[in-house]
Amino acid sequence: MKKISFLVPCFNEEENVVPMSEALIAQMGQLPAYDYEIVFIDNDSQDQTRRRLEELCAGNKRIKAIFNARNFGQFNSPFYGMLQTTGDCVISLCADFQDPPEMIPQLVAEWEKGYKIVCAVKKQSKENRFVRFLRTIYYKLVRKLSSVRQIEHFTGTGLYDRSFVDVLAGLDDPAPFLRGIVAELGFKIVEVPYEQQRRRAGKTSNNFSTLYDAAMLSFTTYTKAPIRCFTLIGLALAALSLLGAIVFGILAGVGYVNFLLGVIVCVIAFLLSGAYVGIGILGEYVLTLKTKVSHRPLVVEERRINFDTAEGKEERPAESSAAEERPAPRGGEEGRENA
Repeated sequence: MKKISFLVPCFNEEENVVPMSEALIAQMGQLPAYDYEIVFIDNDSQDQTRRRLEELCAGNKRIKAIFNARNFGQFNSPFYGMLQTTGDCVISLCADFQDPPEMIPQLVAEWEKGYKIVCAVKKQSKENRFVRFLRTIYYKLVRKLSSVRQIEHFTGTGLYDRSFVDVLAGLDDPAPFLRGIVAELGFKIVEVPYEQQRRRAGKTSNNFSTLYDAAMLSFTTYTKAPIRCFTLIGLALAALSLLGAIVFGILAGVGYVNFLLGVIVCVIAFLLSGAYVGIGILGEYVLTLKTKVSHRPLVVEERRINFDTAEGKEERPAESSAAEERPAPRGGEEGRENA
């Protein structure tokens, strides 16, 4: 019997984790030919989420939980959680019900056709129209500039075959960007459209900072265009400066000096502002490089529940380092990733 693993990253979702577990169990009632497990990975919630998860795990050994020692961000936590699953495939979706559990049978059906990755793509959304418009511009810009194929309005929700998860387990990347990895590794992919719903309950933890982090990580990981663009702009401005110096020298004696001085001041201000923007973009690349070469663990666990007991063994205490928890490759990952 094939086994389906559900990965549900959560942060301050006390009102959603119990209904989500019930919804997933109900969906598995439509798929009686499969075994399943539900893995919640909590990114240091400050409400009653962990207490709700403890109650769920106590009542159903198929429900497992990982409690992170602190908040490790929107990318690392779901990626790490995916590596801890044991199913023949992993279905990742967030706890807020914006990704409807009702699409699970369709994801499984596409997987059974031979697709190794089934991407759930937001073709429609009930989110704010202006936010949707900005996201669309962002996706199209990244797709145009990226060195690998990017899937528009794909946030990480979908189904991943075990063979793909095994490859992820062998990656040495402390700052994984799942959307880019999906497009980069070349597995057989199919897209399943869906309409993103409003949050069932609670308040989103997304803000400008998290969205900016997501945008910059995708740009700096998979695009070279910004750096090369500023190189070309620098060369063009240098040529214009030289031309301006020649023109100034010609007109200096015919009454245009004051006018040209004003123009020169404006040009200098423009050049300085452009330099600052260029330095900022270069800094983003350096920060990404620094993170990727740091070799820190994806996540440090505080505690995990029902992992060993589900296999008839005594439950382990929490490990001090997530590096020891990562499974070894067997042949060869945030949740919704924002922005």
